[in-house]
Amino acid sequence: VVVDNDGIHSFLQGKVVMVTGGGGSIGSELCRQIAREDPKLLIIFDIYENNAYDIQQELKRKYPYVRVETLIGSVRNTNRLHYVFQTYHPEIIYHAAAHKHVPLMEESPNEAIKNNVLGTLKLSRIAAEYHVKKFVLISTDKAVNPTNIMGASKRLCEMVIQMMNRQTETDFVAVRFGNVLGSNGSVIPLFKKQIEDGGPVTVTDKRIIRYFMTIPEAVSLVLLAGTYANGGEIFVLDMGEPVKIDTMARNMIRLSGFEPDVDIKVVYTGLRPGEKLYEELLMKEEGMQDTANRLIHIGKPIEMDDEQFRQQLERLDKACKAAVSNIKDIVAETVQ
Repeated sequence: VVVDNDGIHSFLQGKVVMVTGGGGSIGSELCRQIAREDPKLLIIFDIYENNAYDIQQELKRKYPYVRVETLIGSVRNTNRLHYVFQTYHPEIIYHAAAHKHVPLMEESPNEAIKNNVLGTLKLSRIAAEYHVKKFVLISTDKAVNPTNIMGASKRLCEMVIQMMNRQTETDFVAVRFGNVLGSNGSVIPLFKKQIEDGGPVTVTDKRIIRYFMTIPEAVSLVLLAGTYANGGEIFVLDMGEPVKIDTMARNMIRLSGFEPDVDIKVVYTGLRPGEKLYEELLMKEEGMQDTANRLIHIGKPIEMDDEQFRQQLERLDKACKAAVSNIKDIVAETVQ
């Protein structure tokens, strides 16, 4: 992946930049790449102190001249967010904080909606109130024709972004991409551990495919898409050719010096709840617009009624807080 570093540098240099979920796989790489561009201040915001501490220490070593504030807090906590915005006045926000594990979110759907959708709504409202210039949502290919609560929650986040962009002066955009190699809880670290333990290596289905990109590549494109953004776009990253998970598992076994099915067994466990055989980066009807970088495209805006959507979000908010058992039905009625 080749990006226009000059454009990214002039976009970030001398700015107050905030990364939510700044300790996570994507968030911490965002922090690394932003720190290189000489921001006025980098705010790492995360609920999980251990990850936040790790990236804070790394940036202190690598970029001792960059001012970094590491703040613990949740995007669900309105008072905490007000304090952060009043104190530091971020100009650019990269919103990477989210629950992301598909099977876990199927079991705790209310939490997925509280954190992903309502957290994004709170953060975006406060960002607009404090005149943030740009707000970039990290989205996922699982938001396309979602078959699980995690994907649906991210689709709703994209809808929040588009609604907020129409109603405020802040430029709200989303960047959607597929799986990143080696992120927390993803398939490669899992296979590695299974191989170290002598197997078996578990693949859900022989036919399952995924799109992959390295974390630094994905983050470079996210930063570049932020420079292109005029507001309201859903940027879609070109993830290259799809990879068969079964082939990848067998290659990893061979690269570790073993023979698949002889030294280390490959076991098929069946698709997990809400899991697709293949991910789609674009909905069919979205069409595609090109940008200056051939790996970044723009999807069509989501057609929706903002007032109706606002009412549906209030309904979702009440339902989550009441921990209702039918939250998936309410989500299904709301997703466009």
